[in-house]
Amino acid sequence: MEQRVRQLASGAGLLFTRAVQFTEEKLGQAEKTELDVTFENLLLRADATKLWTEKIFRQTEVLLQPNPSARIEEFLYEKLDMKAPSRLTNAELLGQYMQDAGKEFGLDSPYGNTLMIVGDCESRLGAAERDFIQTSAISFLSPLRNFLEGDWRTISKERRLLENLRLDLDSCKARVKKAKQAEAKAATPPDFQETRPRNYVLSASASAAEHELRLAQTEFDRQAEVTRLLLEGISSTHVNHLRCLHEFVEAQAAFYKQCHHQMQELQKELGRLPNAFSLNSAYAETNPAPSSDDLHSPAESDTLKIEEVQAPATGTRKAKVLYDYDAADSSELSLLADELITVYTVPGMDSDWLIGERGNQKGKVPVTYLELLS
Repeated sequence: MEQRVRQLASGAGLLFTRAVQFTEEKLGQAEKTELDVTFENLLLRADATKLWTEKIFRQTEVLLQPNPSARIEEFLYEKLDMKAPSRLTNAELLGQYMQDAGKEFGLDSPYGNTLMIVGDCESRLGAAERDFIQTSAISFLSPLRNFLEGDWRTISKERRLLENLRLDLDSCKARVKKAKQAEAKAATPPDFQETRPRNYVLSASASAAEHELRLAQTEFDRQAEVTRLLLEGISSTHVNHLRCLHEFVEAQAAFYKQCHHQMQELQKELGRLPNAFSLNSAYAETNPAPSSDDLHSPAESDTLKIEEVQAPATGTRKAKVLYDYDAADSSELSLLADELITVYTVPGMDSDWLIGERGNQKGKVPVTYLELLS
């Protein structure tokens, strides 16, 4: 019990000494041991690495899971060492709703059929997003988290220990300085007008202070070397994070490529569906079709002979192709992304289509695949 009390008293005295030294340094009343420039640069580099790694980690979490409640739930499950329940992505949930609505409206109706097709595509997009999130969490987020919760905590612990040893070292330096000043004062001839007696037992205390200083200097140098090695390891951390960043970019590129392909296929499939935006079928039931010579007839637009269509004198425009398009029949024109073609309208054509020309080639092209230029 007595030994434990002594240890507590010694620890309290050490903390008090450090607090005094720290306060005097802040007030400019004590000298502070400065680290070399190389060591200071290593500290600044480590602090910057921690700061930006933390920011990148947090924002990547937001990118992969924008819902803060879901992120908190996943964090709690992780801390409790439990597996988080499977959760549908937003695209998967939208696709499920669309498919349920399509079944409700009926697959024989244009709207219900289209809902089923789009819903299936959204479900595939959601599945691709889920794979991207899982891949990114393993290949990118985990290494960043391991650095923040592992390596950085070790570095911080050793830095705090180094700072404490520096305070001890500077306290020892201050005691040695005071002891030498006292010895110098004691060596001067006595002044018989002094009212306070001198303490001539000084050499022993100065020697003890110098011995404590040597021990403190040795411990400080040893800890500085340990901390330096850890700080130099930040270069290896950068190399590891660089590799993880490449993997993240590859996963993201694969995800967006898959999404782009799925949307292109969806647009092609929707482009082949009958036009459901106009009520041509209902109109045809209640109104007889005009003669076959009338190009204004909507019914004739599907059987329009492309080779007989002539470009108007005015009204032609340039258009940039947004996506590749494969012609469904001889009346359509196949397109390549980013090419420029000439487009124009003819009376009686469906508003979702234009006549496109590329050199001597001519055919119908879907408006959704084009960007009309002025």
